[in-house]
Amino acid sequence: MPKAFPSHTSTGGTLTTMLSPCPFIQWGIDIVGPFPLATGQRKFLLVAIDYFTKWVEPEPLARITEGEAEEYKNGVKACTSGKGQPLEGLLEKLLSLVYGTKAIIPAELGIPSHKVMNFSEECNESLLRKDLDFIEELREKAFLRVQRYKNIMINSYNKRVKSRSFQVGDLVLRRADALKPVGKLDPVWEGPYKTTGIIGKGAYELEDAEGRPLPRPWNVHNLKKYFT
Repeated sequence: MPKAFPSHTSTGGTLTTMLSPCPFIQWGIDIVGPFPLATGQRKFLLVAIDYFTKWVEPEPLARITEGEAEEYKNGVKACTSGKGQPLEGLLEKLLSLVYGTKAIIPAELGIPSHKVMNFSEECNESLLRKDLDFIEELREKAFLRVQRYKNIMINSYNKRVKSRSFQVGDLVLRRADALKPVGKLDPVWEGPYKTTGIIGKGAYELEDAEGRPLPRPWNVHNLKKYFT
């Protein structure tokens, strides 16, 4: 019987933050599943999430292939770049994607708005110059506010972290592969495996006892130290 640390539920790596300056600029794509079979033998989900608005674009699939993933990625690009249904402008596009509605301005309905009726060109120019004078200060305040929020979020997350790391050549156990059916009495950990490389922050390349590399990296959350 392999020996290892007791079962753990806390994450093994500290929080890595990502900055997204505006909607639909930066997306995260992940594969979720397998789930119980749905119509069309679908059991996986490809999910894209916009980091700024938290807008979610899911796509159910029967299998995950390079072609399916590429087609899905191109579909997300078309949806957010205006290459799909014609959209009149950036503001209308964002409103339509986020809220599912089209922006209507009063002029389109023939109703004069308050700002149009009380417009003063001289006052408008004065306010524009004032805004331009203070724009750098406003940007700096916004940047400091974002940094303060990120630090609070990082500290809150890292309080729950029990840091784990491995060196190349260490023996580890990994969680049982979700693609294989696991019974109630089956082991939830497999191995031992040998770490052969470190990828980024908290991801490791592994090989089995016969020296065959695993097809993808594994996150530290799914690994634990193996003791002989």
